[in-house]
Amino acid sequence: MSQVKSESGVPQLLPDYAQPRHSASSWQPKKYLQPPNPPPVDEGQVRDQEAAAQKQLLDGKALKKTRPRRTVDYAGGMGRWALMRKLRTNPRYLLPPKAYPTNASTSLCTKFVHTSTNKIRCPVNVVTWTPEGRRVLTGSTSGEFTLWNGLTFNFETILQAHDSAIRAVKFSHSENYIASADQSGIVKYFQPNMNNLAAFQAHREAVRGLSFSPDDGRFATASDDSTVRLWAFEESREERVLTGHGWDVKCVEWHPTKGLLVSGSKDNLVKFWDPRTGTCLSTFHQHKNTVQALAWSPNGDLVASASRDQTIRVFDIRAMKEYRILKGHKKEVCSVTWHPFHPLLVSGGSEGSILHWDLSAPASSFNDVLSSIQPGPRATISEAHDSNVWSLAFHPLGHLLVSGSNDHTTRFWSRERPGDASAVFTAGGEKPPAAPEGGGQDDEEEMVPGFPGWGGEDDAQAYGAEMQDGYVGGGYRMEDGIPGIPGLGGGGGGLANGPPRQMGMGHGPLPSQTDMLRQQPQQQGGGMGGGSGRWGPPRGGKHF
Repeated sequence: MSQVKSESGVPQLLPDYAQPRHSASSWQPKKYLQPPNPPPVDEGQVRDQEAAAQKQLLDGKALKKTRPRRTVDYAGGMGRWALMRKLRTNPRYLLPPKAYPTNASTSLCTKFVHTSTNKIRCPVNVVTWTPEGRRVLTGSTSGEFTLWNGLTFNFETILQAHDSAIRAVKFSHSENYIASADQSGIVKYFQPNMNNLAAFQAHREAVRGLSFSPDDGRFATASDDSTVRLWAFEESREERVLTGHGWDVKCVEWHPTKGLLVSGSKDNLVKFWDPRTGTCLSTFHQHKNTVQALAWSPNGDLVASASRDQTIRVFDIRAMKEYRILKGHKKEVCSVTWHPFHPLLVSGGSEGSILHWDLSAPASSFNDVLSSIQPGPRATISEAHDSNVWSLAFHPLGHLLVSGSNDHTTRFWSRERPGDASAVFTAGGEKPPAAPEGGGQDDEEEMVPGFPGWGGEDDAQAYGAEMQDGYVGGGYRMEDGIPGIPGLGGGGGGLANGPPRQMGMGHGPLPSQTDMLRQQPQQQGGGMGGGSGRWGPPRGGKHF
């Protein structure tokens, strides 16, 4: 059987009636050339708004303007970083802290973002991020849980969780449960959807601290009855009582990976415990007043203690000795927390200040016992709150910091944007504006909450243009991975070639990047580069 050939000379395998027909006028899509249509109007929502407006007019109240809330995505750098790692491009944006493993200056959260307050104002004792970083959970003296959105920082929901003041809130490592304790000694279990699972009387007096074991099978509680108790989580059963403190136990923390407990008390002592046998392994007597807070470093080698003697002391459990003494608070230190990626310690004081401490300085400068005192805080926000800062917590990505205070407010802090002319990275920082009287639960009228003067359309457009370029003021280059603050970081190139600066931040504001480029200093290096710290290789140099 002979094959029929087509006009092009190619054998024709299909019969004529099955051949595709090509018309002279082929169809071309054109709908994409038309402008987009507006979204359909929700008639039900319009009726509800009109009914609400009529009700307000009948009640004699002024009609409340509702404007859409503009949102700044502070986690947007995460996707940008993933794209840059794939394309291997040179970064021109401020990336997440994890992108700069040897540059701790990119994680100093000193820029005020937003203040959140409840309608019923009361002191905020505990703040913590949910494990996925989408919300912030706070516990107050009124016994209420409040959930705040981690992106827009606005109110989400509130729950009357306890009948007395909440003193401790912790998520389990599995992220499936929440354990909380209150002033009356009651411990409660919750699911992440705030469903209460169990409640029992753990102590006869107030529970001041709570911490889960690495496998979530047990947890420890510290109480004003001078004891630390170990509990089986599923059975809510007491397993062991650790006695040895002579006064109220104010805090307890379980090691991130090991069977080791550390507790701090009103008797000025820091004790280490073996949870298997209940014996005290070691006791530190360095503090001269009540130990109010403890925090393990992410790698579990160091533990920081905050005390009413106005100092933070860092202990190295590998040598079981004191590693650093941090002095800078003018009054007692109330809270302390570690950065999730960098050797940064943040502490809050009763005078309302928040101090950032950089522990990545070369260890060779601390060989002498007399020089074991840290030169000074890396950054200071002297008027962060109007009263005691009871709790601090970093976002799991490390780019946001949240603080809870006795002044009834929860405040959010972010990193400085590179080259920002309005940067407040100065000696003492800038005092945040006062919280509105109406509270943070109904602040929909604010265009950009927490940013004074950004309500207009022109400011929003200008800010959008800045975000497109990734910098403000022009001229910013980050070839050596020194984003964040000008003049700090690695050992060559870019804007790091500024005049050398001391570690303390009490020397006035930093010059703008435009001025630094105009001056073209002759000195090379600068910042805090050089040396090898405990967290990795020498700082500076290429990061990609």
